Amino acid sequence: MTTPTPEPQQDPSDAVEVFAPARLHLGFLDLNGDLGRRFGSLGLTLDGIGTRLTLSRAREPGIEPPTAERAARLLAALGQRCRSLGPLALALHETVPEHAGLGSGTQLGLALAAALATLAGETVDARRLAMLVERGARSGIGIAAFASGGFLVDGGRGGSEAPAPIVARIEFPAEWRVILIMDDGNRGLSGAAESAALRDLPPFPAAASAELCRLTLLRLLPGLAEAEFAAVSESIGAINARVGDHFAPAQGGRYASPRVARVLQFLAAAGVAGIGQSSWGPTGFALAASAEAARRLADDLARRFACESALSFRICAGRNRGAEIRRLPAIAETARPARRQTG
Repeated sequence: MTTPTPEPQQDPSDAVEVFAPARLHLGFLDLNGDLGRRFGSLGLTLDGIGTRLTLSRAREPGIEPPTAERAARLLAALGQRCRSLGPLALALHETVPEHAGLGSGTQLGLALAAALATLAGETVDARRLAMLVERGARSGIGIAAFASGGFLVDGGRGGSEAPAPIVARIEFPAEWRVILIMDDGNRGLSGAAESAALRDLPPFPAAASAELCRLTLLRLLPGLAEAEFAAVSESIGAINARVGDHFAPAQGGRYASPRVARVLQFLAAAGVAGIGQSSWGPTGFALAASAEAARRLADDLARRFACESALSFRICAGRNRGAEIRRLPAIAETARPARRQTG
């Protein structure tokens, strides 16, 4: 797995721009943990949606408004270990919606940590940086999306504090698309509420975990390797549904958002197999075999669910590369684009 580096040389920089891609978390493989590792995650890096920020040395510290409070807190904490850099200025240009199931916290933390490392002339190591910003407590997917992109499988958390190792990475076929089904009126679980929900769930049957692992190893991953859309979409849909049913007591059903659930139920009735929810939601997804098929389906959904003003539909490709890190001239000499929220 290739870790992104800003330049071949590792000299300090005056200003750095980082783009960290969003990701889908497609489900866990083993919530039981009786083999010594727990969780095990499936994920897909998304193209065209993510967090973009600029961090620069400055005469005085500053955070360009409007910047998320979370970013300000992270910068303050990370800055304690890089005091030699002096005052820093931060600007957020794009963000991923928070608590939507797209990995906003992990990508923001990694983007900030990578920018600081680049300013200081250090090598960017996503796994090490993730531990600095306390990400990867359950899944290694967001860290690997930052480092390498692609379709990812991690091997679950073991007994150490290290993030879960990536055990498989496969290129996502360039012609396939993902339709994101986003609910602006709902937020997924996070933080203490997420930890409590996981703690209170019933035990996950070992036989169910065995079936999910079998589907992953013998149908999903070979399907990706040979670009067999039916095998991949059916496997992802089956895994996501099984995990969603296990989480139902904590999130009110297979899917966290009733609005997204209605869309996914319509798609299932129409024969679309590759559907599900990313992480704790509320964002849902549907796989399409081509850009044209995705556009037709997204347009149809927008018409059918036009009365649901909180819903929006966005088409993304998979992204087979990780974060982008660029050294820039000093911020005073760099045009700052207006901030926008992707998604």
